[in-house]
Amino acid sequence: MSRIRAEPLPLDELIAAVSHPGAGGIATFLGVVRDVNEGRSVTLLEYEAYGTMAEAELERILSEIAAEIPGVRVAATHRVGALRVGDVAVACAASAPHRGEAFRGCRLLIDRIKERLPIWKREHGPDGPYWVGWEDARCSGEDGHEDAHGHAHGHGGTAPPGSAGV
Repeated sequence: MSRIRAEPLPLDELIAAVSHPGAGGIATFLGVVRDVNEGRSVTLLEYEAYGTMAEAELERILSEIAAEIPGVRVAATHRVGALRVGDVAVACAASAPHRGEAFRGCRLLIDRIKERLPIWKREHGPDGPYWVGWEDARCSGEDGHEDAHGHAHGHGGTAPPGSAGV
């Protein structure tokens, strides 16, 4: 089971998707919107995704983990749209015959989702909105400051990866 969705995430559906008689352990992970990130106050997060690509990549991740860990079953959902502090942004579940494999499967799942899914996060706070982790690839500056082209880098960016940056 994998889904990119705007609706709240159903943890019970994820658990049901990985449950089976041979599962001796089920591990879950919920990624929740917090009120501070890197010292900045956060009031709202907006997630945007390249939907079909994100779904396909999530399916690849699930297949990889199932092939790497014998007996593991994994499922995940990631939310898009506007989320408030306390909302669940991502939910993962993994089952296996033993708890160690279930924990490992769940950890691999969230780590690979964070690394590989084409999903972008825009945080809102007292200083206005900013894209998290965005850096304008057209410019060589790496220090998070504006360069000679007038583009901001790092947290100062105002657009997701691949956008015009205006």
